[in-house]
Amino acid sequence: MKKRILCGLLVTAAVVSAAFAAGSGEKVSADLVPFRLGHLNSTAHLLAFVAQEEGFFREEGLAAELTQFSSASELAAGLESGKLDVAFIGSVPIISFQATGHDLTIFGGAMTNGHGYVIKSELVPKGYKEGDVSILKGKNVASVKNSVQDFELLVLLKNNKLTPGKDVNVVYFNSQTEAYNALQNKGIDAVSVYSPYASRARDEGHTVVYYCNEKTEFHDQPCCRQVASTTALKANPALFQAAERAFIKAYKFSQENRAKTVDDVNKYIPLKRDLVEYEVYGGHSVSTPDPDKKATVALKSGVVEFGYAKDYNIEPLYNTAIYKAALDSLLKDKPNDAVYKGLLAHFNEYE
Repeated sequence: MKKRILCGLLVTAAVVSAAFAAGSGEKVSADLVPFRLGHLNSTAHLLAFVAQEEGFFREEGLAAELTQFSSASELAAGLESGKLDVAFIGSVPIISFQATGHDLTIFGGAMTNGHGYVIKSELVPKGYKEGDVSILKGKNVASVKNSVQDFELLVLLKNNKLTPGKDVNVVYFNSQTEAYNALQNKGIDAVSVYSPYASRARDEGHTVVYYCNEKTEFHDQPCCRQVASTTALKANPALFQAAERAFIKAYKFSQENRAKTVDDVNKYIPLKRDLVEYEVYGGHSVSTPDPDKKATVALKSGVVEFGYAKDYNIEPLYNTAIYKAALDSLLKDKPNDAVYKGLLAHFNEYE
């Protein structure tokens, strides 16, 4: 019987198979290690959802508990208070947190791209072409401060010679949910979104202004990263390597089992199934566990240059060894697996 040493506990296949199915209510074996993960109301966090629903956490000896939060700041607070082991946090907010002294380390990825802006359809002029940011001129647009989508908005406004506060009135809210709900008010014309809010907006009759992956400024823009307390990562790398193996397995599953992946995500993001499927597989975002260090460091430079965060040394707060060790161990078991080999090629290019 194959055995795995995790966090000082001996975890066997028998113990794992005895664990409860997600949400079944059955007692979890005491030999499984508690693992607490924080996520947002986003289809892009499918790695966590699939890892839980398909039993990959349990295979790695983890009794996972997934909790939805409303903002990056809440997720960071959960890590720093010890209430969470891992959180999926947007690249721009985690850069801002690190820049202001938060001892949080990026060790993997969760999503690339997935943001945009939507506007009330009655404000769209005849002949409008999607992607024309000038439509926001003179409008009140809702956004979330210290978010990837807000940074992207400000960059696009600058590149289109539009000045916030003069040409465009940006109104800030504490969470994506609050910002999106503000679109129901007469005083708000447009709103920033991450997945799945663009699909939800279109379904409710609004118009997409742009998706960030369609903008040259944001090609392959890294968004949510896997983040943990730096101290916890150093103290117990086996825990995070086990979680990373589960995330990598979830990614492989998502590449090979489209219908079941949509079902898994839909359990956590209760939208119409076709909207969930479009958000996951429609081409505007990719959920991948790769740390994507090169792209994130480049984003950090852009964020600092733009003045969105102060400069700092990101190197001590970026750990790619956890991911590489997890991927190598999976490749050792399945050296010819096409998905794992593709992940390794990407890692070697973008580490």
